[in-house]
Amino acid sequence: MKKSIEIQSVRNHIFRQRVELDGFEDLFVDVPVAYGGEGTAPDPHDYFDLSLGACKAITSMMYARRKQWPLEGISVKVHRDDSQERRGTYRLDVEMTFHGISDPEQVARLEEISDKCPIHRLMTASTVEVSTRAVIPA
Repeated sequence: MKKSIEIQSVRNHIFRQRVELDGFEDLFVDVPVAYGGEGTAPDPHDYFDLSLGACKAITSMMYARRKQWPLEGISVKVHRDDSQERRGTYRLDVEMTFHGISDPEQVARLEEISDKCPIHRLMTASTVEVSTRAVIPA
């Protein structure tokens, strides 16, 4: 499936970008003040990190629903350590709380299933190819 995301600079802002994705128009990206931005929206790293946490939660919820387990909800915290990013290592530590599940075997299984979510696999087991090309406006 091919999908396009459109990103446009926002006037009168330093680095703020407006994102349009499948009809969602109120998404924005900015850069923290420490890096010269205004800090008015999550930065690109935040979206990268949150996509992992959200995908893990959704995948676990789908599995629990299929198994008819008493999962009431999931809380996820994603902790970033980007101190070695320039050397090629970007660490994410994910804490997941499965509300309504008290069976340790079910908790362990949900944790295992979360590691199979599409974003986790994309980040850890896929080759991602990026091609960039400049387009001259008409």
